[in-house]
Amino acid sequence: QLQLVESGGGLVQPGGSLKLSCTASFELDYYAIGWFRQAPGKEREGVACMSYTGEKTNYADSVKGRFSISRDNAKNTIYLQMNSLKPDDTGVYYCGAEVGYYCSGPAGQDYWGQGTQVTVSS
Repeated sequence: QLQLVESGGGLVQPGGSLKLSCTASFELDYYAIGWFRQAPGKEREGVACMSYTGEKTNYADSVKGRFSISRDNAKNTIYLQMNSLKPDDTGVYYCGAEVGYYCSGPAGQDYWGQGTQVTVSS
């Protein structure tokens, strides 16, 4: 069964850091990868994307300069390093994988992780 399994969420104080991981049960070499989040009452939104070559990345304006997406194809794992966290970053974070060069958005993902809760609160 092809799946993505996430880990690393939790409760953190404002200004703190977390690193999310997402491990695939299949090879990620030819997949664009992305991180998405969904806050209560809101739609799922894209946070970060990386092309399958790793040469192109893009971030939501709200996280630029604070979050960093990376991938380790040898481990079939993708990461999201989150620094300077704010209460508005609270939500369920999902990793996604999409066949092709780059991310097309939530509707274009071929595989999803189960989601991991991130709560930023004092």
